[in-house]
Amino acid sequence: MTIHTVTTTPFTDQKPGTSGLRKAVTDFQKPNYLENFIQSIFDSLEGIQGQTLVLGGDGRYYNRQAIQIILKMASANGIGRILVGCNGIFSTPAASGVIRKHKALGGIILSASHNPGGPDGDFGVKYNVANGGPAPEKVTEAIFERTKTITEYKILEAADINLDRPASFKLGAMDIEVMDSVEPYVELMQTLFDFEKIKGLLSSGGFRMSMDSLHAVTGPYAHALFEKHLGAPSGTVLNGTPLEDFGGGHPDPNLVYAHDLVEILFGDNAPDFGAASDGDGDRNMILGRKFFVTPSDSLAVLTANAKLVPGYKNGLAGVARSMPTSAAVDQVAKKLGIDCYETPTGWKFFGNLLDADKATLCGEESFGTGSNHIREKDGLWAVLFWLNILAVRGESVEQIVRDHWKTYGRNYYCRHDYEAVESGPANELMERLRSMTVELKGKQYGDYEVAYSDDFSYTDPVDGSVSQKQGIRIGFTDGSRIVFRLSGTGTKGATLRVYIESYEPDASQHNIETQEALKPLIKLADEIAKIKEFTGRDEPTVIT
Repeated sequence: MTIHTVTTTPFTDQKPGTSGLRKAVTDFQKPNYLENFIQSIFDSLEGIQGQTLVLGGDGRYYNRQAIQIILKMASANGIGRILVGCNGIFSTPAASGVIRKHKALGGIILSASHNPGGPDGDFGVKYNVANGGPAPEKVTEAIFERTKTITEYKILEAADINLDRPASFKLGAMDIEVMDSVEPYVELMQTLFDFEKIKGLLSSGGFRMSMDSLHAVTGPYAHALFEKHLGAPSGTVLNGTPLEDFGGGHPDPNLVYAHDLVEILFGDNAPDFGAASDGDGDRNMILGRKFFVTPSDSLAVLTANAKLVPGYKNGLAGVARSMPTSAAVDQVAKKLGIDCYETPTGWKFFGNLLDADKATLCGEESFGTGSNHIREKDGLWAVLFWLNILAVRGESVEQIVRDHWKTYGRNYYCRHDYEAVESGPANELMERLRSMTVELKGKQYGDYEVAYSDDFSYTDPVDGSVSQKQGIRIGFTDGSRIVFRLSGTGTKGATLRVYIESYEPDASQHNIETQEALKPLIKLADEIAKIKEFTGRDEPTVIT
């Protein structure tokens, strides 16, 4: 086997976003594009010789080809051992768990998360560090800087490795273990949740659930957990076979893209519980019978009921949420007497808090929740957490949420996404808002008076690092707020996200439809930001 050193030239568009480098498949298929980025990862890490890495992805188109390239490059660069998922499959949370369990140097996860797949879809590469979490900004910046100057990459000339079954191989001097990525994850979940209690619920015949894996990575994990270990009947898991194009669907677990599941849960003879997960398995959507649980409310309910779950029965060190996520969990933290941290969007910002034992549960409004068991958000973990609570309390999803609102008040909350808008006007909109923040305080808009406005910045309480320009916040004297952000997870144009929130402590006012309750603030958001004027859109692409 011969190691080749291949001459290359830099690409100018390889800056990682909040979740690694995401581009169209056709970009990654360009000669040397993937190779440049992978070599830049290896060049940016210290002490990689002889180290262990974890490798796998969500099964989308180009996953297998990319794995073969990365294996050969890892061997050529002196990596000692690679743990790769059977069939190239590794959910993001499962990979995080294996990185931690095997004390690996890190992992390379191949996914574009909730973005569409297939030959005309998207692909992504993300590097996770030794704690199992996404690389912090100092690491991704170093990788990006290297992509600007790279002149060569190393790759081993060798035959492809058989990924179809667990086995051990030698590739040059490097050891490869093709492993079952499902069982280690199941074993980890068994340390956190009362499987016997949940099994009693799912096998009783009186409780039914539907789990939609959207033809993405969690299919094999969901089959093993719910139908094998927890006794749910066959057919509980829908769309459980990972497909390279996700069956032509959009692997995003929200009310729009998981519409088949929504129709089941809001239809006749609906199951008691429904859930969906995304492309790489780190997001979740929770539904009751004819009832949708917002991700912000989900985090708050999990926090309030954590002591019912074995892995969290001793209480929580603290909780953390991303800035755009509603303040529902803040109300719970206050009552529990624990700290609640507000961070920028991006799971990497939770890593230091989890490592320092300042937070136990974390969540984002973008359908992501997780805990200190790994350093990623974890879709199936959230589903199991809900099932554990349902099994203990013996109440419906809707009853539990409504009881929560009575105790803590209701945070009416929604997110409006304007997808694939032109980047230029979207950036102009944000710059205009940024320039307005200094003069908005005290301004009156109808019944709303601005209490504060700023461009959110975050100082990490653990390492002191500062992250600026994380979203425009406009807060009002009644506790309502509007937040504007440009998302870093899309690959076409820009996605403008608008978050609207209003707190209602009066239980008699908790039955208003969300969009109706927030109607004045939604109108105000468009008025302040001139959304239609800048984007040309009359309405959002997705409302969640």
